[in-house]
Amino acid sequence: MGKGGGCVPSKKRPPAVDSGNAPASVSSPSNAPEPQTNQVPAPVPVTVTKLKILIVFYSMYGHVETLARRMKKGVDGVDGVEAVLFRVPETLSDDVLKQMRAPLKDDEIVEIPSVDELETADAFLFGFPTRYGSMAGQMKAFFDSTGQLWREQKLAGKPAGFFVSTGTQGGGQETTAWTAITQLAHHGMLFVPIGYTFGANMFKMDSIRGGTPYGAGVYAGDGTRDPSETELALAEHQGKYMADVVKKLAQL
Repeated sequence: MGKGGGCVPSKKRPPAVDSGNAPASVSSPSNAPEPQTNQVPAPVPVTVTKLKILIVFYSMYGHVETLARRMKKGVDGVDGVEAVLFRVPETLSDDVLKQMRAPLKDDEIVEIPSVDELETADAFLFGFPTRYGSMAGQMKAFFDSTGQLWREQKLAGKPAGFFVSTGTQGGGQETTAWTAITQLAHHGMLFVPIGYTFGANMFKMDSIRGGTPYGAGVYAGDGTRDPSETELALAEHQGKYMADVVKKLAQL
């Protein structure tokens, strides 16, 4: 022991450190929120489904087809509605059609694949020429083939209208459509006539014009007369009128 009465620690020795009290290293909590990003989610594409009107027709010399094409223009002019053109199958042989001097059919408009196609439609416009005051046999054969749809009432409640072609003014513009209503009645479809919604054009007497409150119409004469502009305008009006009706029913 020295003069100071005790041992004096050396100034060169570092002070002792209590390792048990040393601060622990800091780590991020496992549940810390992820950094925020400014990414904008991609927009979800919206599919707009249009109401569909099938324009199903038979035309031997092209008069009903001409009305059908103009009628499609009227339907397609209404937002949210579209028209699809279909022919019904021909029942006459090529030899018979040749003897009747019927022109070749335009391949742009195809035959309806099957009667089941009718189930996909929201409404119909049926067109056909007259045979002794009622629809042509080709159209009647088509309706006759819808038996299974009738049994299950697949077409019940769907709107439908008619347009026709006759050879003369007394050839059945009204009776051809009138007698066709029975087809709709058995299926439970809703007949939609145009009435006098065509306005003043329904009352003109200064020229020959087909068409009645039952639907658009054309006079074919001996087969060489083309539809007048008034007859075509009435067909376009009927297409638009039916499209408006279908839209109203769809909103109920």
